[in-house]
Amino acid sequence: MAIKAYNPTTPARRGMTSQDLSEVTTRKPLKSLIKSKKQNAGRNNSGRITVRHRGGGVKRHYRLLNHSLADGLKLTVEEIEYDPNRSARIARVKDQHGLYHYVLADTSMTKGKTIESGVEAPIETSNRMPLSKIPVGTQIYAIEIHPGKGSQMVRSAGTKAQLMAKEGDYAQVRLPSGEVRRFRIEATAAIGVVGNVQHQNIKIGSAGRKRRKGIRPTVRGVVMNAADHPHGGGDGGRHGAGKAPRTPWGQLTLGYRTRRRKDTNRLIVRSRHDAKRKR
Repeated sequence: MAIKAYNPTTPARRGMTSQDLSEVTTRKPLKSLIKSKKQNAGRNNSGRITVRHRGGGVKRHYRLLNHSLADGLKLTVEEIEYDPNRSARIARVKDQHGLYHYVLADTSMTKGKTIESGVEAPIETSNRMPLSKIPVGTQIYAIEIHPGKGSQMVRSAGTKAQLMAKEGDYAQVRLPSGEVRRFRIEATAAIGVVGNVQHQNIKIGSAGRKRRKGIRPTVRGVVMNAADHPHGGGDGGRHGAGKAPRTPWGQLTLGYRTRRRKDTNRLIVRSRHDAKRKR
């Protein structure tokens, strides 16, 4: 997939690029597999803002993806579609029973391709099967954390993981972050690389484009008053924070560890932080 550039007709257009939609085969989603998406502007169920700088943006429908294909399905790719809710492309597939599903599209999916799921599925790109059936060294995506729950990891555009080893009831997988993690060998994954690989190279270019995505402006703390932010205030013009970076409420940030879920530590063979230090 190539990146589409624009003529420099305005200062914003000069640095702007967008994704090439040549691989998308239809503009109209399947009505039975979409639902309306409410704009919550970063608020939780009690109305409090839990994610700042969210609000507005264009209206969009949510696509209902099937992240846990049943065993023994044979599916034919009918369309490759754009999904406004994720960075990856999605594929509209039809199984042997005549039912439609949306699945993540990988780099090899094209209109008319046949894919399979289950223990008996051949070891080919786009097919979904348990980790126990996938050869060591294979690139995989859409991995289940809990067998039967559906894929939860490695679903963003251009991402891939690699099956490193199998030991007893667990398989070791190297994730895109560099972390090596253990998964149950009954957990399923799809073979290949998630599509829309050039997504990370897109340049937004203008503030208005961010607003249409539902992202509102962010104001730096150092330009605020002391009453509004720990970094604010002070005389003498421009200056830094003068202390370790903090949130508006005084909590440490930028490098401050916030991870509390320790029950998965036993599944992490090598931390992603260790992997970055070795590079």
